[in-house]
Amino acid sequence: MVPPAMPFGSLWVVYQLPGQQGQHGLVGAAGRPGKQADACPGQGTDRAAADAALTMREPLDVVNTSLIPALDAVGDGFEKGTVFLPQLLQAATAAQAAFEAIKAKIAASGQAQGSKGKIVIATVKGDVHDIGKNIVRVILENYGYDVLDLGRDVDPERVVEAVRQTGAKLVGLSALMTTTVPNMQATIEALHAANLDCKVMVGGAVLTPDYARDIGADYYCKDAKASADLAKQLLG
Repeated sequence: MVPPAMPFGSLWVVYQLPGQQGQHGLVGAAGRPGKQADACPGQGTDRAAADAALTMREPLDVVNTSLIPALDAVGDGFEKGTVFLPQLLQAATAAQAAFEAIKAKIAASGQAQGSKGKIVIATVKGDVHDIGKNIVRVILENYGYDVLDLGRDVDPERVVEAVRQTGAKLVGLSALMTTTVPNMQATIEALHAANLDCKVMVGGAVLTPDYARDIGADYYCKDAKASADLAKQLLG
């Protein structure tokens, strides 16, 4: 029996259930496991699949129960060598199409009305993984926050300057690799040294609440929903 797949075109991921002969990998429009990336539908189909999912489910539910698990599985497959660069890039394209659909859905619902506050986010120096950060940005923007996304591989000094210029009260830092967590700590220390009036939330696959506390972060957020909940708590 093949487990349910994620409804996002080239992000459709089949999970192998314990004790069953399932198959990890990408599936195409026909929903058959193991199809190659070039058999997956294009961005238009990805957007249509996301739009269809959003007619039945709330945006955050789609993000947390479909999009994030799919992205996690693709990233895990890439690290293990079962998913290759063309598939990873195609997954990123599909994710972007899903983000646009989610953004439009939240905006149409009236949840995003004016700016509730400024937030600076970045993937820290040395780390080029930004899919998770991008999910957080989309969710925060569409819940009414003015988000300055500095991108990936960001020097601590750029984060400090961005906070100083914008007056942001909340900073979000992301790291996926253990080797770049020291750079996250260096960024937090630079913010503290500059005496800026802001709180720092951190997230990423390698982080835990204890690890976040050890490097000086104010908050650990396990996913995009947690980031949005924290923003509501701190900024309103």
